[in-house]
Amino acid sequence: MTELIQPKTAYLIVMLGIFALPWLVWRLARTEDIAPLVVVQIVAGILLGPGVAGAVFPEVHQQLFQPTVVANLNGLAWWAVIIFLWLAGIELDLRSAWAGRRETAITAGLAMVMPLLVGAAAAWALLQWMPGLLGPKATELQFVAALGMGAAVTALPILMLLMEKLGILRTPLGQRVLRYASLDDIAIWIVLALILVDGDRLLHQVGFLVAFAVLAPFVRRRLRAVGEFDRWALGLMWLLACALGSDASGLHFMVGAFLAGVIIDRHWFAEERFDLVRNTVLVFMMPVFFLSTGLRTEWDAGGSAVFIAAGVLLVASVMGKRLGITIAAKILGWKPGEAYLIGWLLQTKALIEIIFATILLDKGIISADAFTALLLMAVASTMLTIPMVRRRYGAAGIPESMKSAGH
Repeated sequence: MTELIQPKTAYLIVMLGIFALPWLVWRLARTEDIAPLVVVQIVAGILLGPGVAGAVFPEVHQQLFQPTVVANLNGLAWWAVIIFLWLAGIELDLRSAWAGRRETAITAGLAMVMPLLVGAAAAWALLQWMPGLLGPKATELQFVAALGMGAAVTALPILMLLMEKLGILRTPLGQRVLRYASLDDIAIWIVLALILVDGDRLLHQVGFLVAFAVLAPFVRRRLRAVGEFDRWALGLMWLLACALGSDASGLHFMVGAFLAGVIIDRHWFAEERFDLVRNTVLVFMMPVFFLSTGLRTEWDAGGSAVFIAAGVLLVASVMGKRLGITIAAKILGWKPGEAYLIGWLLQTKALIEIIFATILLDKGIISADAFTALLLMAVASTMLTIPMVRRRYGAAGIPESMKSAGH
């Protein structure tokens, strides 16, 4: 048997690959118009996993991804995603959503419910054909609801990156889309908590939520009363306490991380410093999470079957989201073209879908094959956004009249 290389050496080689390979592809292939760097990093994580690189180069893969190396990568990945979700929770502007609550509730509600229903129907059909998609600890109802919700997910952080590239992030139209996505984010985590409810640990889970609700006002008062440096320090302590509490209760540490951020106001932090922290997490830490996610992909059901499942979920997601937004446009009397644009923007999934799928896999709601299908669907869905928008509006870009439209 070939002697394994030193774990530290393997770790450094893997880390070099994590950061170098996606960046080189992104720069040399100029993928920005189809896939921003973060999407290329997600794809790289999948390709470096056991299903692709592990199958093509099994000995090299075994040498590099030793148990010690994987354990260290997972530890860094957990910390990265905890901070990322905390920041995503802080990003939510609930006051803005409340200000335009009728329009936001109608649009966000239909944008979530319709793909959820279409996705759930697709999930039920897939389960009859591929029973191996069902996780070991899930009922069929949990599985169908979980994949239905997977079809409804919108990734707020990546959506912001794409809208910035399209030049609409700071426009009234961009702010409307952020309101819809923010409300959907809250709903998605509520539904996820319901899916994860465990009868044997229900009292623990209710206890955590009660404790969170009791402590949140006190934490808000303390954070408001201190300077920004102390606010970051206390916020991180609150984040870890919530992650620990939610994990101990049986929900998942990621649920607690997100909730920890929701009760914190974005304007409590200097905008430039907050953006710097978020970008630092995205650039320096999240690529490790993408790789650790890729290491969990499997193709036991057969590569073609997993791709078919991903395709079915993608079609269900696009159809459901477009249908929901079209109905909202009819009810609210939007201008021509707005439903098309907003429907495709809200189709962005990427990061949040991957985090959502990771939680479902950890809790045994879905199998590794279903996890792989959701990852492929998230990547394809996100990569469609900018090309479909530009296909409609071309080189001239989105009309100024549409950007300034307010409802």
